[in-house]
Amino acid sequence: MLSQAPHASSTSSPTYLIHHPLLRLNTSSPRSASFNVSRVNGVMNMGQRWAMNRRVVVSASEDRSSSSKLDRKRKVVEHICLLKAKENLSDEEEKDMLDYLYTTQYQMGGIVAISLGRISEENLENYTHAVYIRFQRKEDLAKFYENPFYLEVLKEHVMPYCHGLFNIDFEAGVEDDILPIFRKGEEFNYGLEFVLLISFVNNAIGGPVEHALASFARLTIGFPSLIVQSTQGLNLNLSNKEYTHGIVIRFRSFEAFELFMGSSEYQDMWRSKFHPITQKTLSIHFSVDPVGTEIM
Repeated sequence: MLSQAPHASSTSSPTYLIHHPLLRLNTSSPRSASFNVSRVNGVMNMGQRWAMNRRVVVSASEDRSSSSKLDRKRKVVEHICLLKAKENLSDEEEKDMLDYLYTTQYQMGGIVAISLGRISEENLENYTHAVYIRFQRKEDLAKFYENPFYLEVLKEHVMPYCHGLFNIDFEAGVEDDILPIFRKGEEFNYGLEFVLLISFVNNAIGGPVEHALASFARLTIGFPSLIVQSTQGLNLNLSNKEYTHGIVIRFRSFEAFELFMGSSEYQDMWRSKFHPITQKTLSIHFSVDPVGTEIM
């Protein structure tokens, strides 16, 4: 069964994204409050959603060219954990679960970035929460799965509140600089985390898949006013092979997410490159909104 392009549900028609060296997307306007919980770079971000005052359809380019970003890459390992929380999960239980998951970064080495939160919209698999963690090396990921503190967190603070858990891991390349590697800096302190899981048909693994993923990477790099960072890779998790590949994109705002996913460029790329070779997909997103409260 072929899949449709993952998209923002509120987008009704394609948007044309235009490169322009002077215009930039405004992401600083306040948004209405929500309970969504996310954390980035050692800061606990208790959710506040910010609604943009105006709609901007023009994408900006940066001084650095797209080709220079592709030249210098550092390997990292991305870990995604999707949870299915029980229906009667209280705010206190949710906070306890997410707080303990977040503190795993202080109990082991190798974790360079983390964000997590309540998934913003319903999805076909009924996942309710997502955890994103970046590791320096594959060896760090292997130690993470066996870490006593993490196993205790799952036993005492996650599984009592959840009835399902799914993990996927992939190795990816990021720009070889401290800010993009560690997801540091102001632009990583807010926005929207988007996760796309893809299962490609078996006979497409290889050339067609690599070509499709390369097209996706080029497209995301082309719109830095909408996207802070995008990574993608082959699923390394041998216990969960339901999806063959994973993609993680940090958007600058919910509006930026809507603009990109509803654009003609994205829709055309998906229709021509992905649709013919894709068996199924799962996409989720959650907001990342700091309030400046540090966890000690």
